[in-house]
Amino acid sequence: MKKPIGIFDSGVGGLTVYKAIRDTFPDEDLIYFGDTARVPYGPKSPNTIIQYSIQNARFLLQQGVKIIIVACNTSSSVALPHLQDITKVPVIGVIEPGSEVALQYSTTKRIGVIGTEGTIRSESYSKAIKSREPQAEVFSQACPLFVPLAEEGWQDHPVAHAIVQEYLAPLVAKDIDTLVLGCTHYPILINAIKSFIGDNVIIVDSANAIAEYLQRLIPEAQDGVKGKDIFYVSDNEDKFAMIASRILGGRLNSLQRVHLFESWFVD
Repeated sequence: MKKPIGIFDSGVGGLTVYKAIRDTFPDEDLIYFGDTARVPYGPKSPNTIIQYSIQNARFLLQQGVKIIIVACNTSSSVALPHLQDITKVPVIGVIEPGSEVALQYSTTKRIGVIGTEGTIRSESYSKAIKSREPQAEVFSQACPLFVPLAEEGWQDHPVAHAIVQEYLAPLVAKDIDTLVLGCTHYPILINAIKSFIGDNVIIVDSANAIAEYLQRLIPEAQDGVKGKDIFYVSDNEDKFAMIASRILGGRLNSLQRVHLFESWFVD
């Protein structure tokens, strides 16, 4: 029996990771959980992020997943070791793959990283990049308003363009040649980001990086049976479905709300 790949995020942002994985692994069954009741994770304390992340992982384990993808950069930055301690199932975050790809693309090794407050505070990208290339210079910027913009579907609103300029101007002034989108919500704002930073800065999307990384871990299925998709959220499924249709270009066939604390825990 084919076991599914499990993906979780704080909200809709991880759908960019889901899409990249689905495009790369068309025969795999995928289960996605978006913790829409408690988004955003970035401003929350490390203990709370760890608590939420463990609950999310346990829910996916109840579904019989063979691997867990932590699509949330904040969870990957803060909670990954704790998640790896609770299960023998592989738990993969987005920090290492994103850092690896950034170094492959950067020629000057002047790399910008944008993320939530929690991700930037953890310095996880800076540590991962410098562990591979000690001479690299990493310039980080928290962008706390990006997630609400993405969750509201305001990616092309004039407000989004103004906020992008406000956050990214200091990084552009550092003469970076590569920008890591250190949050899976941020690719939703890609048009506003590209319009400001121009064509001379390479953008690294952690969604594509994690899909490429997974190809080393999961052999390509050859059964020719199209993979199934199941989506779960913890709240506001109608809004999730509306934004998901914009990101994925179509309606979700299977979307269910999970009532918090009623079925999330396993022994």
